[in-house]
Amino acid sequence: MRRLFLLRFILLSLAALCILWGGVSLYAGVAFAASSSGVLPLPRFVSLRADQVNMRAGPGARYPVDWVYMRRDLPVEVIAEYETWRKIRDPDGTEGWVHQSMLAGRRMAVVRGRKAMLRRTADDSSSAAAWLDPGVVLRLHQCPPGSEYCRVEVEGYQGWLRRGEIWGIYKGEIVD
Repeated sequence: MRRLFLLRFILLSLAALCILWGGVSLYAGVAFAASSSGVLPLPRFVSLRADQVNMRAGPGARYPVDWVYMRRDLPVEVIAEYETWRKIRDPDGTEGWVHQSMLAGRRMAVVRGRKAMLRRTADDSSSAAAWLDPGVVLRLHQCPPGSEYCRVEVEGYQGWLRRGEIWGIYKGEIVD
């Protein structure tokens, strides 16, 4: 009886600590972190909100700036959260901490690998609307379910790119 009480006490204490610590839980192998506006998945893609964003060594203004991004709309991946700070990973794999106010939910992507053909339709036989160099940042409009292509926009050009040609979307992810 005493053992059962002790076990219940420990489990309830751990649950209370998890809630107070930030409400982190796991569901189907994907981490979710509680925020004031609801539950947002970890990891997730976002973009840089400002023309100049400081990446710090740790989650706070007291940590040194390791990197300064000078590229608004660059897609980054949020991989951890601590209070109002987000640990991000950029397209080159660099990781560090950024204040949440410097991030936007706007879905962007970047061309990776080699030159990519922006197609007029989501079809292998489609003609080219433009050719995009690696590193070009583009707006991600749509990635339909079951499609190999995503509809994107860059400098007034709209078209379709293969999912494998861009960084900023997960395999099988649907964007509407």
